[in-house]
Amino acid sequence: MRIPRIYTPAPLAAGTTLELDENAFNHAVRVLRLRQGDAVILFNGGGGEYQAELAEVQKKRAWVRTGAFVDRDCESPLPIILGQCIARGEKMDYTIQKAVELGVHEIVPLFSERCGVKLDQARQQKRLRHWHSVIVSACEQCGRSRIPRLREAISLDEWLARLEASLKLVLDPMARHSFNTLPQPERDVALLIGPEGGLSDNEISRALAAGFYGLRLGPRILRTETAGLTSLSLIQQRCGDLN
Repeated sequence: MRIPRIYTPAPLAAGTTLELDENAFNHAVRVLRLRQGDAVILFNGGGGEYQAELAEVQKKRAWVRTGAFVDRDCESPLPIILGQCIARGEKMDYTIQKAVELGVHEIVPLFSERCGVKLDQARQQKRLRHWHSVIVSACEQCGRSRIPRLREAISLDEWLARLEASLKLVLDPMARHSFNTLPQPERDVALLIGPEGGLSDNEISRALAAGFYGLRLGPRILRTETAGLTSLSLIQQRCGDLN
């Protein structure tokens, strides 16, 4: 049986007992139905993980006892920055979840011309907290011990102006390049994915002017969540650790 992995932001050290925070408690006890004595793996996002077991479980509280540290690392050697124009509801959750599973290092939610999601500051902070929880859950599931960075949501133009990456990619049905003709990145890769309505021609032109490579992704029009998943898979297969 696979041992459940539990994220906790607390400092960790071998041979100590600590109380799980509310999120970790809910995941371990209320969702996974773990009991006292059950084995778990703890990680705090700083790299590596700890063997552990539930030392005590009460109605609303639980404690774990940590064992040996395991220097486990499954991070991609290719840093990938995903600029994802914000999609509605579960589509955005799905995209973020799969991006984490596919090894992205940084996720930047973007507002674009055809973005159908409008968020005031309060709602934006609420969505960021929710998306962070999606990232954490994906890390627990896929074995990552480092939490990808989630940036504040910004406009596409602001991101284009401040982005620094050795290779920048945007999907463009009129592009000459395909993934098979991509140059190898010197350091990292940035990928821009449009919203449900796609990027406008003007936005694609502005991305190209900012140093992005336009890429064709086959003859069919893909949904935003499919485009991101497919592109990340191809990038990792060609330049990362899926080869």
